[in-house]
Amino acid sequence: MPRKLLLLTATLAASAAIPAHAAETFNRIATFPVARNLPADIDPATPTSSEIVTASQDGMTLVYSDSPLGAVGFVDITDAKAPKAAGIVKIEGEPTSVVIAGAKVLAGVNTSKSKQQPSGNLTVIDLASKKIDASCDLGGQPDSVALSKDGKYLAIAIENERDEELNDGELPQLPAGNLKIVALTDGTPDCATINTVDLTGIAMVAPEDPEPEFVSFNDKGEIAVTLQENNHVAIVDAATAKIVSHFSAGEVTLEKVDTKKDGAIGFTGKVENSPREPDAVKWLDDDRLVVANEGDYKGGARGFTIFSKAGEVLYESGPAFEYQAAAAGHYPDHRNKKGIEPEGIEVASFGDQKLIFVAAERASLVGVYKDTGKEPEFLQLLPSGIGPEGLVAIPQRNLLVTANETDLVEDGLARSHVMVYERGEGDAAYPQIVSSFGEDGTPLGWGALSGLAADPKESGRLYAVSDSVYRSQPSIYTIDTTRTPAVISARTVVTRDGAPAQKLDLEGIVSDGKDGFWLASEGRSDKLVPHAVYKVDAKGAIKEEIAFPAELLAGETRYGLEGITTIGEGDELMLVTAVQREWGDDPKGQVKLVAYKPKDKEWSAVRYPLDASEKGWVGLSEITAHDGKLYVVERDNLIGQEAGIKRVYAVALDGFKPAKLGGELPVVAKTLVRDLMPDLKAATNGYVVDKVEGFAIDKDGQAFVVTDNDGVDDSSGETLFIRLGNIAAVN
Repeated sequence: MPRKLLLLTATLAASAAIPAHAAETFNRIATFPVARNLPADIDPATPTSSEIVTASQDGMTLVYSDSPLGAVGFVDITDAKAPKAAGIVKIEGEPTSVVIAGAKVLAGVNTSKSKQQPSGNLTVIDLASKKIDASCDLGGQPDSVALSKDGKYLAIAIENERDEELNDGELPQLPAGNLKIVALTDGTPDCATINTVDLTGIAMVAPEDPEPEFVSFNDKGEIAVTLQENNHVAIVDAATAKIVSHFSAGEVTLEKVDTKKDGAIGFTGKVENSPREPDAVKWLDDDRLVVANEGDYKGGARGFTIFSKAGEVLYESGPAFEYQAAAAGHYPDHRNKKGIEPEGIEVASFGDQKLIFVAAERASLVGVYKDTGKEPEFLQLLPSGIGPEGLVAIPQRNLLVTANETDLVEDGLARSHVMVYERGEGDAAYPQIVSSFGEDGTPLGWGALSGLAADPKESGRLYAVSDSVYRSQPSIYTIDTTRTPAVISARTVVTRDGAPAQKLDLEGIVSDGKDGFWLASEGRSDKLVPHAVYKVDAKGAIKEEIAFPAELLAGETRYGLEGITTIGEGDELMLVTAVQREWGDDPKGQVKLVAYKPKDKEWSAVRYPLDASEKGWVGLSEITAHDGKLYVVERDNLIGQEAGIKRVYAVALDGFKPAKLGGELPVVAKTLVRDLMPDLKAATNGYVVDKVEGFAIDKDGQAFVVTDNDGVDDSSGETLFIRLGNIAAVN
């Protein structure tokens, strides 16, 4: 990597630990699950998606492509803070992309019987009546569509995408794709005017199989089209349907990147000569264009690049955007062969600033940059749903919209969402917690924050642990809450015999009153992970392991410890842990709070009554002792609109009388302290996440809540770090 790029990378990365102080920032103001658009006669659990999104000329209506449902969806954003379902139009086939031309919606629709027999059409829908007016046969499978600035032409990338199961996905796979250009009159295409631009013979990878991916117009009526798997970009004149220039997207060598799928985040690897393989492309002006380097075949440069129209590299982000994502806890270690996979691009002018929006599919983030004419200036990160792909800016309303295609309804997880952001004065609401950077310019990678604990000596200092997502790097994080956003300033790896400890699933942490910690690990015997409590020193070295007794293990399930705290000190010290769900010997709706006295090596327990839920399950996520009470986090495992139970309860210590295991256990009484649902809904105007995992009260009585982002695995990656205020006021 050139020295200039390394310096730029370090400069950009270092800014992640500093909150955005620009005069105006974007913040999410609304979240719309597209399943709301399902008609009454369709099962609400039917998979649906929002892939590409566009907006009407007045900015009041959104239209998105929904390939799984075979539909085009509409959303009314007259009140941008309260989007309303506006229905769908069912289409024979799979809509892949949409654009609005005047009063018409133009959708590219894939009707292919197979990858070897591609077919598709351009479907014309009246925006007002939502009725299909006409369609044009395209002779192949369409992907991206784009409208010229003067409304005279539509460009359609006919990808005829490869079959990744055929011959290991190797190119070429015919028939070849091409570019279609259609003349429009008042938004209506004239099917007889379709021009086909042959893109074969210009790229080096598989010249007979161009694989067009994305198209974009500049003000001169020139079309930029990316040939993703061929790592190439072509420039086509719409009026003449002629290729005016083309160039290779080139390769990058990246240093200080994470290249191992190993359950640990470490920016120590190197990627050499990786083809950029651009996906989305947008013009910055008539002579410059910006591409998102997703990589889909044999490459992926993990960032974005600005090219001149002649193919000169004017700016290469390298790993800088990826570092920003990692500093915010959004790095996807489980998918890090190609890193965060930038896929979507939008460019628009807001006031006197031309902004670049880059959507990272695997990090579920959007990076916002200011175009300076040279090196873009990083402004902020926006939290998005899972798998953001489509973006549309609506500058006249100061809005940005993202379409997030992933729908995990079949796994009981998040649905596909359209999200709305507004630009205005004030600080960025997200991220709420970030990590610091090392002297080498790389961030302290983190994620999956689980247990949370306070430093007993210093106000504003907390500690958190990561769960089994990072199985090769079980860690204790030091958090400085005196800064906004809060800053993870250090990471201490938990070790056994000098090496990162294996077979841990850390879910709870509490200070030992000195410089070390007690840690609770959720066991799972079928995976040889023991249910246990560990004592570690200040350097994270395990000094003692306390295994569960046979009387406790007799009823074990996979849902073990989810928190740990301490009562008393010295010879009277008692560890108190929370078991997440009912075990085999528990009555339905009751779980154990298990106590252990290190001096006497005695185990005891009480039963804790859970709230009832009509859906999913309810369990415990955290336990914290403070000022004569045990504070317990109780939650369901539901997300979004289904979520209902995210609460903090208190158990008075004078009523906490644990009994010996093996006999009758007393049931404690609980008092509601805080319903966290309003806090979760208001935090960033996103959907309610399921895993409220950490709760702590610092030396000054300030209460904090943190959510677990599952290491960005089947998750949006968002970590909410919520400040509840003084516990006396909370209670």
